[in-house]
Amino acid sequence: MTLDPSNLLVGDRPEGFRSGFACFVGRPNAGKSTLTNALVGEKIAIASSKPQTTRHAIRGVVNRPDAQLVLIDTPGLHKPRTLLGERLNDLVRDTWTEVDIIGVCLPANQRIGPGDTYLVSEIAKLERRPKLVALATKSDLVSDTRLREHLLSITKLEDELGLRFEHIVPCSAVSGEQLDDVEDVLVSLLEEGPAFYPDGQITDEPTETLVAELIREAALEGVREELPHSIMVVVDEMGLREGRPDDKPLLDIFASLVVERDSQKGIIIGHQGSRLRDLGTRSRQQISALLGTPVHLDLRVKVMKEWQRDPKFLNRLGF
Repeated sequence: MTLDPSNLLVGDRPEGFRSGFACFVGRPNAGKSTLTNALVGEKIAIASSKPQTTRHAIRGVVNRPDAQLVLIDTPGLHKPRTLLGERLNDLVRDTWTEVDIIGVCLPANQRIGPGDTYLVSEIAKLERRPKLVALATKSDLVSDTRLREHLLSITKLEDELGLRFEHIVPCSAVSGEQLDDVEDVLVSLLEEGPAFYPDGQITDEPTETLVAELIREAALEGVREELPHSIMVVVDEMGLREGRPDDKPLLDIFASLVVERDSQKGIIIGHQGSRLRDLGTRSRQQISALLGTPVHLDLRVKVMKEWQRDPKFLNRLGF
């Protein structure tokens, strides 16, 4: 991923207009993707309680009269066990060096632990350190007393690691608490500059990638702990069905769910295909809502042994 603004500029804006890039980091299930979606105002990143759900650096655009903030939702930094894990960590670290702001998500309903300390200490080592903001996510899940304790813990983390957050903001992407404050704080830290994307554009992700991610999100629901890492979705073919009236379009999507073992294929398909049918229904509804077009979705399940360790397959998927 390259965030070269010279490749993206689309025109001038009023005097004093601010623009720039920010990314959210944090432990798995810290609320990064949910926060990105809430600020953009549309679902562009899938969210799940499963670790390492995010596998791409997805850009979401927040457009305001006075600013354009590009949010980059990245995978969580983790101990890699596969080639895919190593490449995702590289993606995270590359993103850190290219953004203007890093928002560190520290969920208020969890104690600050070694994982948080390690993550922030790694950011502190950067030669060119972006501006840092601490976000006490999931603030709606705790009492005022617990939230105050959490904010004090964040301050102690600053002292422990010898760095300073520009702001510390409690927020909840689910309830909407202080989301405006988060947006205002991030925009206030941007430099003056032109917009990178046209008004109204909320992401530059290819449609096929968004579709594949929505299918994968549906597949993650209710599966065993070891299975989420093994699921990949590939859109094999997508296009409007020929011969349909203009006022009754139908988008045909043919996609493959790739897993690593035959036993996993059985889990995805379910008893007499029940899980796969349910998965297809849920993902089709999400895709249709995203694209505003009725969808016919054809899903197949394929086994590709150890695909997470296959460099050729990972290269083809853009990892």
